Amino acid sequence: MDVSVRYTQGNWVGKLGTDIVAIPKGPNGTITINVATILQSENFFLPRVNWQGILGLAYKMLARPDSSVEPFFDSLVRQTGIPDMFSLQMCGAGLSASSTSDPLGGGLVMGGIEPTLYKGSIWYTPIKEEWYYQVEVLKLEVGGQNLNLDCQEYNTDKAIVDSGTTLLRLPHNVFNAVVDAIITTSLIQQVSSDFWTGTTVACWMKGETQWRIFPKISIYLRGMNASQSFRITIMPQLYIQLVSGLDNSFECYRFGIASSTSGLVIGATVMEGFYVTFDRAQKKVGFAVSTCAEKSGSPLSEIGGPFLASDVSSNCAKTPAIQDPVPWIISYVLMGLCTFVLIILVIQLLVICRHESSLIHH
Repeated sequence: MDVSVRYTQGNWVGKLGTDIVAIPKGPNGTITINVATILQSENFFLPRVNWQGILGLAYKMLARPDSSVEPFFDSLVRQTGIPDMFSLQMCGAGLSASSTSDPLGGGLVMGGIEPTLYKGSIWYTPIKEEWYYQVEVLKLEVGGQNLNLDCQEYNTDKAIVDSGTTLLRLPHNVFNAVVDAIITTSLIQQVSSDFWTGTTVACWMKGETQWRIFPKISIYLRGMNASQSFRITIMPQLYIQLVSGLDNSFECYRFGIASSTSGLVIGATVMEGFYVTFDRAQKKVGFAVSTCAEKSGSPLSEIGGPFLASDVSSNCAKTPAIQDPVPWIISYVLMGLCTFVLIILVIQLLVICRHESSLIHH
C-alpha cells in the first residue's frame, strides 16, 4: 500500500507493510507492527546525519494512509499490556548533529518514567486534543520580559510538543516578536539579519562564543489546575546551536528557532533541556529538568511555578476542525433535510406527470 507523510518539517513517500519486532530491554516476546519503507523524501533527513528513519509516537488520528492503520505505540500497548505512556530524554546540547567524537545521547522509556533521568519535580500540562500532542501556551518571555501578545497568537493553528521537529517553531507574528526582543534585549550588533532567518551562521573564535549577550527564553504552559501555569526556560546554549567549525580557530552556530505556518512546535531545541513524559492514559504532558541539560557544570534549562493564569484567557487554544464533531453533525442534519424535501418534490413531480399522461391518453 502506498503511503505519504508530511510533517511541519519535510515529507516522504513509501510503501506500507507489517513486520514482527522484538525490543531489547523491553517487554518479553515479539509484537506485530505496521511499518513503512521510505522510498523518497524531501527536507526530511538532515545533511551529514546517519538517521535511518523515524518512529512515529503520535495518535492514530495522524496515521497514514488513514486512522485505520494502528500506530507503533498503540500496537505495543495492546499486545504487551504496558501502561499507555512513554517518556523521552533528548541529550546533545552544544554538540553538532554530525558529531562523532561525542555522539548524541538520550533515552526512550516505554510504559513509564525513569527517575534517574531528571531532577526535581515533573510539571504537567493537559493534552488539549489527541492527534498531535497539543498543549496550551499562555505566553512567552525573552530575557524575563513578556512579549505581551494575545495568547491565541501562540496557539495559532495549534501548539504541540513534537520530538520529530528539530527547531522551536513559532507562528510568524510570534517569531518576529521573539527576534525583535532578542535583538533589543541583547543589543547585538555583529550578527547578520540573515542569521535570524536561518540562511547564514554566526561564527566566533573558539572559546569566545557570546552566550552572555543572548537572553533566556521562557514558555508558559497551562497547568493541570486551569487557573495556574508553569514556566519552562531554555538558556541560549540550547537555541544558539553549534553547526561546525570553519577551522581550528572558529566555531559556527545557527539560530535554533524558525518561523512556522503550521502552528507553534516545541521541538528538539527546547526538549533537549527537559525530560518529557507523554502520559496518554491521563491525557497530560510532563516536563522536568533533564540530567543531561548542563554544560561545563551550568544548567541549560529551568522550570518555575506555579503562577496564576488570571491575566490570560481561559481558553487560548482553538479546537481544530478535524476534531470538532458539531459542525459535521449540523451538516449531516441539513443534508438529510434537503434530501427528504428533494424526495417529496420528485414524488410529487412523478404523480403530476402520470396524471397528465393519463389525460393525454384518454
